[in-house]
Amino acid sequence: MSDEIENSSEVESADEGAPIQPAGLNWPLIITLAALTIYFGFQTLQGLTERVNLSTVKTNQDAAIQEAQKVQTQFKTLVTKTGQLADQGHAGAKLVMEELLKRGVGGAPEASAPEVKVPSQAQAKPTK
Repeated sequence: MSDEIENSSEVESADEGAPIQPAGLNWPLIITLAALTIYFGFQTLQGLTERVNLSTVKTNQDAAIQEAQKVQTQFKTLVTKTGQLADQGHAGAKLVMEELLKRGVGGAPEASAPEVKVPSQAQAKPTK
């Protein structure tokens, strides 16, 4: 029994003297974190690259958009003036406005547009 006490004191003294070894590195966790860091870094870089590309495309299209707006304004003015001529009785202008209306391009002249009264749903319907 005295041998057991001596052996246990030797084990305790051996444990106290030796530094505690860290449990091994957790390689799967380290690899996963490194992979996630690389993945998110790559995705961020791709997002920034796409943003720069889209802003470049938008800048290149600004001139074309401004030209299209000018043409659209000119066309609206032309249709308005043609509508005014048609209202004054010009036969050619009437023909042009009719064709534009058939194609759904021009707006109907405001003076000749009939007002349509639609009964509201709140009105009581007569019963038979």
